[in-house]
Amino acid sequence: MHCELVIPGLFGAPSAARLPAAELLLARGRCTSDAARGLEEWLHDAFELGDEPLAAGALTLLAAGGGPAGDSWSRADPVHLRLMRDRLLVVPAAALRITSDEAQALCDALNRHFAERLVLQAIDAERWVARTPPELVLGAEPPLALAGRDVALAMPANTAVHQLLNEAQMVLHSHPVNEAREARGEPAINSVWLWGAGRAPSISAPRWHSVSAAEPLALGLARAAGVRHRPLPASGSAWLARMPEEGRHLVVLDALRAPLALSEAADYHEALARLERDWFAPVLAALRDGRVGMVTIHVPDGGECAAYETIRTDLRRFWRRPKALEHYA
Repeated sequence: MHCELVIPGLFGAPSAARLPAAELLLARGRCTSDAARGLEEWLHDAFELGDEPLAAGALTLLAAGGGPAGDSWSRADPVHLRLMRDRLLVVPAAALRITSDEAQALCDALNRHFAERLVLQAIDAERWVARTPPELVLGAEPPLALAGRDVALAMPANTAVHQLLNEAQMVLHSHPVNEAREARGEPAINSVWLWGAGRAPSISAPRWHSVSAAEPLALGLARAAGVRHRPLPASGSAWLARMPEEGRHLVVLDALRAPLALSEAADYHEALARLERDWFAPVLAALRDGRVGMVTIHVPDGGECAAYETIRTDLRRFWRRPKALEHYA
């Protein structure tokens, strides 16, 4: 079995804690590199979409078991837009602690207002999708990638999009959900971030026999490719117990992305410790035992896009001493 782990954010922040299993796999592996990219761009390239855009809305709907039916869908993620004196900041949904009831109530209100012009679905509290007219030109960057940055220049330069957003913001501004949030001292959900428009792609030659992920774009791509896909299990041990002994299998471990983007250092280091305990340690043990024939660790968003490929005999390369993760950053 070839186990491939893609872990955005792995080299994102220095950590005083040592991670023995992760460090050994990185030190003994053969490294190849390319230009750094976000997870969305990495998935686009890994599934060989070529000139097709990453249709994030349609893929998210596919991952939830829905049918895009040949329509153009975009992500319409809930956000808080904060106007500073000379810049516009976006606070992504990961920082807003939105409940499922809040998400559904706000989507219902927007659907009543827009009727058939914009049809929204709350896939979960933080990820919404919208059926959009194909002529709308939308941005490609997700709000999490823009956290803390001035997003005025990232707003789509399209009059129709601005009109839709202005109407959505007026509906959201006066909604009881936001009145209650502000009364509790929580940021209002005062806009949606439209990105990743397009139709579901056709993928003819997938690289993997299975995909396991919490990220819906990865699951949607797997479904579009006709590849076995499942939600991310709790640990590498649970994942290994269900995997066949042959084939090439992708696991997307993206628990570091949100705390890194939101500068939540304690949460980032806790997530890093869980990855070491729940994933790196059991995968390394399986490589040592021969249960896994090869492990590849992809880190797409470090100083460069790096891949570390390790087979069992590489573990004997004792002269390649493990180093702390900050060495790779």
